[in-house]
Amino acid sequence: MTANVQPAPASAYDLSPTGQVEQTATFALLVDNEPGVLHRVVGLFAARGYNIESLTVAETDRKAHTSRITVVTRGTRQVLDQIEAQLNKVVNVRRVHDITRDPNGVERELALVKVRGSGADRVEALRVADIFRAKPVDTTLESFVFEISGAPSKIDKFLDLMRPLGLVELSRTGVLSIERGVEGM
Repeated sequence: MTANVQPAPASAYDLSPTGQVEQTATFALLVDNEPGVLHRVVGLFAARGYNIESLTVAETDRKAHTSRITVVTRGTRQVLDQIEAQLNKVVNVRRVHDITRDPNGVERELALVKVRGSGADRVEALRVADIFRAKPVDTTLESFVFEISGAPSKIDKFLDLMRPLGLVELSRTGVLSIERGVEGM
């Protein structure tokens, strides 16, 4: 009689909780603009084996000495709740807001997309760019650089259509987020 033995996963990234669905979450953090704050936030993710899919950081108020960090990550609801709780404990983090759970949340991203093309592919690239409201910011006889902004899913769809037309290079800013309405973070 042989036992049905499953091989051990190669790493913690291969572990998948049974019956739990992973989802994406976007966290907006208001932090003190001081040396080491970003390191502590990123270190929290690294120490626990969480992946950061997108990270943007910028000073938002010079007088208040604050910066905003936007982090996009994936996990089960339980893991995402744990991440949010841990972020709230980080020194110099003033506020954490889960934008994906907020019906008033807005997420946008900017991308620069270089596409090589001639003939029919060139015409099609311009047509697709027009549909997606991507603006040509550079053009040569052999290529375009398009600027596109919008929800990350919109940019993903644009890239999927540009790949067969000659996508050469891509640069994305990462996700930015804000809440609709008069209230601030």
